[in-house]
Amino acid sequence: MNSARFQEAIARFDAANARDPHGRELPYAQRLSAWVERLCPNASEPLRLAARAQHICRWEIPRATYPPGRLGYLQWREDLKRFHAEKAAGILQEVGYDAATIERVKHLICKRNFPRDEEGRVLEDALCLVFFETQLAETVEKTGEEKMVEILRKTWRKMTPRAQALALQLPMTASCRTLVRKAVGDAGREPSQ
Repeated sequence: MNSARFQEAIARFDAANARDPHGRELPYAQRLSAWVERLCPNASEPLRLAARAQHICRWEIPRATYPPGRLGYLQWREDLKRFHAEKAAGILQEVGYDAATIERVKHLICKRNFPRDEEGRVLEDALCLVFFETQLAETVEKTGEEKMVEILRKTWRKMTPRAQALALQLPMTASCRTLVRKAVGDAGREPSQ
């Protein structure tokens, strides 16, 4: 796992994300990698690579370049998946990964066969946990309560029970915790309550 090739790929992913003018993508990638490693200490090399490249260079395709509304949002998300997968594939090819590994990384980034793919589930759990950990409060500020409750419900349904339990242990503001409880009902109660 700690091969020179793997380290070079991670370094190149990090260098690409370090160019983010908003300074978000490198810390995001590092946090996502940490969650994958916590959820699956024996994660495969393709899963670790996919985690680090999940949002590579995301700022290059701003949401504002797509039409407003749900259809524009969904198209943006699909285009981003392909963009991230191709960016990652280019780097992986440059550092000498074989075609099968590159395809597997692309497969994971694009969330093909989710939720049947076990590694895809690990990656989705990690993505959801990063959202709860770092983006929940910001999203609540920008989103009305009704819409936020629906976002939380959709997020919760994608998560495994283990990830749901971990999410409930994360620190969050009282208002965020109230919204989570409203969204997930009894599942949002901590065991101590």
